[in-house]
Amino acid sequence: MNPETPKTPELNLPQAFLLLATNDQNGKPEVPVFALRTTLAGAILAELELTGAIGLQGKNVRATAAAPPTEFQHELGLIRGKSRPHTPKRWVAMLEGRAEVQRVYEGMASLGIVEPVGEKHLGLFKSTRYPEKDHGPEAALLKKIEAALSGAPADAGGAASTAAHDAGTPGSASAPTAAAPEAAAAPEAAAPAAGNPEAGAPDAGTPAAKAPEAGKRVAAAPYPRTTALIALLQAAGLFGKLFPAADRSYADELAKDYWPARAVEDELRMIRLAQEEAATL
Repeated sequence: MNPETPKTPELNLPQAFLLLATNDQNGKPEVPVFALRTTLAGAILAELELTGAIGLQGKNVRATAAAPPTEFQHELGLIRGKSRPHTPKRWVAMLEGRAEVQRVYEGMASLGIVEPVGEKHLGLFKSTRYPEKDHGPEAALLKKIEAALSGAPADAGGAASTAAHDAGTPGSASAPTAAAPEAAAAPEAAAPAAGNPEAGAPDAGTPAAKAPEAGKRVAAAPYPRTTALIALLQAAGLFGKLFPAADRSYADELAKDYWPARAVEDELRMIRLAQEEAATL
């Protein structure tokens, strides 16, 4: 890599989800606010699970003995401090909120990825939007997801590593194309590149592609972090918008099999039911 070329910053799962869920130009969410907050809470749980800080034991989320570095020490402290364990859905409901969303946005703003823009309403109330400032990180995310869905290396054009964010070239964030290929194992999944933050086998909670049925088209197994992001995007209702040509049945299966994404879907279902009931009163 050219030493003068700035390296694309590594993003955690909440940052990756929020970046893909935000309109590049106006900084507004591409999903309803309640869906944005709920899925972000699930992404926090997924991030803690991927770092080994928490895990699903039976029906409840429990903290492990590990103490990995994480930007979500507050949330981890809440989970550790509870005298009684809670289900994933309960934790999603407890962690969702405006403050969490804003904190993740501000983290990306400090990296120069998004830019905070203040907006006044009626001259009294102020809200902040976060339009995109640097498209590199989002382009790299989209490229990795497309590669995971197609079973091809993300840098098929000749770059060195699937996981290298700086190998991504800017492209369309609105409707990249991806299609599930015939069943095949991705070579980068079998032999992760050295230094890859996603290298290694996923733990018990991480979604992974299952053995294909005869004659069924499926995507090759991507890295655990990318797979988790696909599951969360599907749970939020964003996957089909970002990848209209991709195999949605694969993403739907991931969302149902991965406990943070499943908790998001369950919580969103309850919120929508409550909204429907309120509308009939």
